[in-house]
Amino acid sequence: MGREGRGFRVPAGPRLVPGLVAELQGEVKRGADRTSSREQKRCISAQLPMASPKIASLSWGQMKVQGSTLTYKDCKVWPGGSRAWDWRETGTEHSPGVQPADVKEVAEKGVQTLVIGRGMSEALKVPPSTVEYLQKQGIDVRVLQTEQAVKEYNALVAQGVRVGGVFHSTC
Repeated sequence: MGREGRGFRVPAGPRLVPGLVAELQGEVKRGADRTSSREQKRCISAQLPMASPKIASLSWGQMKVQGSTLTYKDCKVWPGGSRAWDWRETGTEHSPGVQPADVKEVAEKGVQTLVIGRGMSEALKVPPSTVEYLQKQGIDVRVLQTEQAVKEYNALVAQGVRVGGVFHSTC
């Protein structure tokens, strides 16, 4: 007899010994009880909302996000994480600017609000199509100069809002 998945494979037919059936059923039940306990813990932790990380620092061309050892030029943040925002992934340029494809990943993280930082000199455009895309997802959108965007984002984090952001730290 071999193991399959979480239970045991029980062969059919007359070779099965009645005492062995009871023993195997007990093993399967004990395994199910352990699984149930793990599943319960996983469900409990899944119910606890992950906080959005604060932006720890911002200067021209550099951003640090709380909980990350990396320094970003441009970044995306969401409840429980962050990563570099590489414009080459979607072909982003200052004009036409931030496209729905640029914010989709963050929007899919279950954010209530998404803050977009347009750069220190606000050179990065945000077309109406991007704002409309987010609003159709039920997400509140805030488009600001990057220093103001970071302040707004951090204030929302402090209020416990499930906030995400995409930030450009230069022009």
